[in-house]
Amino acid sequence: MAAALRWYLRVLAKHPYKTQSSTTGGLMAVGDVVAQFVVEKKSVDEYSGKRTGRFLVFGMFVLGPLLRTWYLVLDRIIVSPPSGLTTLKKVALDQLMFAPMVLPFFLGTMSYWRTHSIETAKEKVIQDYRAVLLTNYKIWPAAQLINFYFVPFQHRILYTNCIALYWNVYLAYKTEVKTNSELELTEAMEQSDLEVTEEGKPTENKPVVH
Repeated sequence: MAAALRWYLRVLAKHPYKTQSSTTGGLMAVGDVVAQFVVEKKSVDEYSGKRTGRFLVFGMFVLGPLLRTWYLVLDRIIVSPPSGLTTLKKVALDQLMFAPMVLPFFLGTMSYWRTHSIETAKEKVIQDYRAVLLTNYKIWPAAQLINFYFVPFQHRILYTNCIALYWNVYLAYKTEVKTNSELELTEAMEQSDLEVTEEGKPTENKPVVH
């Protein structure tokens, strides 16, 4: 374990963007796998590799680079020596500016990739944004206090990803919950299929009573 960590830190020092982005994508994918098998209790046959792939791609090519850039921006905006006040300023910006913008973008993007419908993506954001943001505030302010005060810059995304492993399970489940419109459409299709099936059944020949 120690050798693996040393290897990771060496690679991180040489290729910070690639390593942090790959780590973010990998852990987002792991979060989705856990969500499918543990939370949703899917069987191996029911498992969706495409769904996990969406999380991998989003983490590797969107969220990973975005996180590193954001942490760089924070350190340039707030250049005071490390202190309790400096940390609070960073947490405030992170939670009042970054999180409220990234979460709806994440919800909308993942919904669009799943359904290829802009309208469904909009509905997903409207339906789930408030609940996801409030859950975010139960976890991340305290986690980021530790991150910005104790963790060196080059290790902050690794720390964030370790905490986010559990957060990703929640997000993976939440993003795959169908919107109200999708549920109504599914119910309508199932009802239509049922009616077609009933119509296709042969009628029984009942004896004629004279």
